Amino acid sequence: MLALVASLVYVAWGLDTGAVGGVVTAAAGDPLGLALALGAYSAAFLVRAGLWCRILPGLGFGQSLAAIHVGLAGNHILPLRLGEPLRVVSAVRRARVGVADATASTVLLRSADVLAVVALAAVLGPRVAERLVGGAGLPLAIGAALLLLAAAAWLTRRLRRSGGAGAAALALVVPGAAAAWLLESVLVWSCAGWAGIALSPADAALVTAVTIAAQTVAIAPGGIGTYEAAATAALVAVGADPTAALAAAIAAHALKTLYALVAGGVGAFAPAPGLFGRLRLAPAPARPAPAPPSVPDAPVVLVLPAHDEQETVAAVIARAPAQIAGRPVRVIVIDDGSTDDTAARAEAAGARVVRLPGNRGLGAAVRRGLAEGVAAGAAAVAFCDADGEYAPEDLEAMVAPVLSGRADYVVGSRFEGAIERMLPHRRLGNRVLTLALSAVARRRISDGQSGYRALSPSAAASAEILHDFNYAQVLTLDLLGKGYVYAEVPIRYRFREHGRSFVRLVPYLRRVVPAVHRELNGPPAPAPAASSVLHDVLGEAPAR
Repeated sequence: MLALVASLVYVAWGLDTGAVGGVVTAAAGDPLGLALALGAYSAAFLVRAGLWCRILPGLGFGQSLAAIHVGLAGNHILPLRLGEPLRVVSAVRRARVGVADATASTVLLRSADVLAVVALAAVLGPRVAERLVGGAGLPLAIGAALLLLAAAAWLTRRLRRSGGAGAAALALVVPGAAAAWLLESVLVWSCAGWAGIALSPADAALVTAVTIAAQTVAIAPGGIGTYEAAATAALVAVGADPTAALAAAIAAHALKTLYALVAGGVGAFAPAPGLFGRLRLAPAPARPAPAPPSVPDAPVVLVLPAHDEQETVAAVIARAPAQIAGRPVRVIVIDDGSTDDTAARAEAAGARVVRLPGNRGLGAAVRRGLAEGVAAGAAAVAFCDADGEYAPEDLEAMVAPVLSGRADYVVGSRFEGAIERMLPHRRLGNRVLTLALSAVARRRISDGQSGYRALSPSAAASAEILHDFNYAQVLTLDLLGKGYVYAEVPIRYRFREHGRSFVRLVPYLRRVVPAVHRELNGPPAPAPAASSVLHDVLGEAPAR
């Protein structure tokens, strides 16, 4: 930040706003020239992307170009050239190339860039370069370039040992870098012309080489200050007026920064997968084959996850219907480490109680409840909270689409049904999170956080809940991603009268958002075998 402030003060100190305004006006009045300058600048990165593909097998051209632009944008936002690690990260995460090879090839190409600019400066303007860096500066730069050449030779052997580029591709690295810098010099040449500086193409290439060489020691984000100082000094050295030179340098840097931010922003998301991974659910496969038909008297299992719900659990159990469509209803309470009389009161009310060792979280309780339902041979498995917010009397409507085969996964929608009372901030939060889930899932969902759901035996056996804290979003994305048919039914809802919800916005988002990202980007998992389900019932299988 200190370097950035100092650089901005330096630039502002010598800034002639009239001269800069003149450059802007001239550029705006020359749309064809502006398009050609930006086109040449863009072509430089096409050349670099092609070179990277040649020396790093497995890296496609699109991902190569995207990674280079992500790194370019990073260098314009972050200090100390920290965009270069972003370039490596983009290639590794999106193209699945190795970290060592991506790093080695990046260093090789950046070494070639330095070699190219030193060579261009030495060939095009040795006297100018010597005057700018001092009598001993040019020999030192050449010596540093030779060291980089040795490092590049070592990296070449490293890449070739790992099945990387051949000698023909590596021979193109330095010439290709030089060609890219020559293309970039077109933008400097155009900005100089708009500033009224008569600059030859060779001098434009020299100014570009000197400026980029100075950028290797840039500290401030985007090299602000360093770029303007070096470009102005180089332009003055070839005969330009200092005021016009600074205006041209600022214009060139502004155009490069604008290009970097736009192209880097696009490159972060395209081509897929983006830098941040998949942000929406992939197209679903065909609907999985249903489980074999259940026997006529197979039960409907209602699971009640419960933690310290002694005030309400017995009443919820008593309100559950005894049978549905001729099938008995069995209530299973998953006692998630309660410290009160929840388990005893549930057993007294006629439910089967499964005790978890300690308070593991709602997601863990639902995962265990689904496994219990599958192990019981249920015709349908439903679950809802044990705090009385949801009506057990709605169970028949919840499981009807499952029993008829119309759906595999049913969510009870409070917003399509009747809400007796919901706190305003919770209503707003539910709406916002549901809209986000709909966008991620690529389908309309009216209640993404509902605590009342029903699953077919096949869906219950296949369901995976990525974290113990909660289940809502990840369960929906998991089952939709596996092709299970989704449905919603209207339900009744009222706010709890006893106890306190565990949901707090910041901790909720901190845990749920990363889990949703893992769900979207993890490898697809097959439905668990029967032995896996039994292990889960015994509490021996960890969450995926």
